Amino acid sequence: MNIVEEVLAGSKRALARAITAVENEYDEAAEIMQKLYPHTGKAHVIGITGPPGAGKSTLTDKLAKEYRRQGKTVGIIAVDPTSPFSGGAILGDRIRMNELTLDEGVFIRSMGTRGSLGGLSRKTAEAAKIMDAYGKDIIFIETVGVGQSEVDVIKAADTTVVVLVPGLGDDIQAIKAGILEIADVFAINKADREGVERLNTEIEMMLELNQDMVDWRPPVKRTVASKGEGIAELIGAIEDHISHLQQSGQLAVRRTERTKNELLALLDEQIGRYVLKHVTTGGKFDALVTSVEKREQDPYTVVAELLRQILR
Repeated sequence: MNIVEEVLAGSKRALARAITAVENEYDEAAEIMQKLYPHTGKAHVIGITGPPGAGKSTLTDKLAKEYRRQGKTVGIIAVDPTSPFSGGAILGDRIRMNELTLDEGVFIRSMGTRGSLGGLSRKTAEAAKIMDAYGKDIIFIETVGVGQSEVDVIKAADTTVVVLVPGLGDDIQAIKAGILEIADVFAINKADREGVERLNTEIEMMLELNQDMVDWRPPVKRTVASKGEGIAELIGAIEDHISHLQQSGQLAVRRTERTKNELLALLDEQIGRYVLKHVTTGGKFDALVTSVEKREQDPYTVVAELLRQILR
């Protein structure tokens, strides 16, 4: 059997190899995704995001165990920051989920961001699709924890859980900007700390100010992941959101938007590769760079001309 047939037959080794091929852009990567794509669309993807130190990994671990107790299979993609100097990543989230590695119904994959902003690797969504085709019921995407700019997860997840903790100083910083808008469920983790009531109140006040929330108001749940407290309640809130998406038709709307974003991202990537291969090589492009640097031409006119030549 080839790698695609092995993935569909339930080979965990083939699943790992397929994700590696896509992540590293091996020659067979595009063919793997083309053949697996018709088998996707069944799993529910849950994004876990929030500031560093919020306990996202521990919470993901406990949520995965609860879903396993319900008899569902789970995939976990844990994204870690990549060093801008060495290009490496520690991929340490798996250490916190050590017990899950022994569970045959769980597959954990760590990925580096590889320079991508927004908290996700460019290949995260494709890895989720491979796990979906493999047959996972629930797929968690745990983002890198970079703060307010970490909103890419909404493009990959059906349900987004924003994890916050009391006592980070100006708590409101964690829930403003894009983070508030992407949350379907709020989890206040480490809720045994001082300041939990204040943070809860601030979240509720921010939600009151958001006029866009008409049919779904994100619930705020308290957890102490290290002790396993509040996990069942958080799962209940996630399941309520899944039911809401299905009954309101919003799940189809979100997935249509995701497909649109995927197509645009692929177009952007392919056009970028074409430009690198056919435009930037040779002395002509270097001459254009020099002319722009000398202010003999402006970059906007040069790019417009290059595009005209490419699309001709």
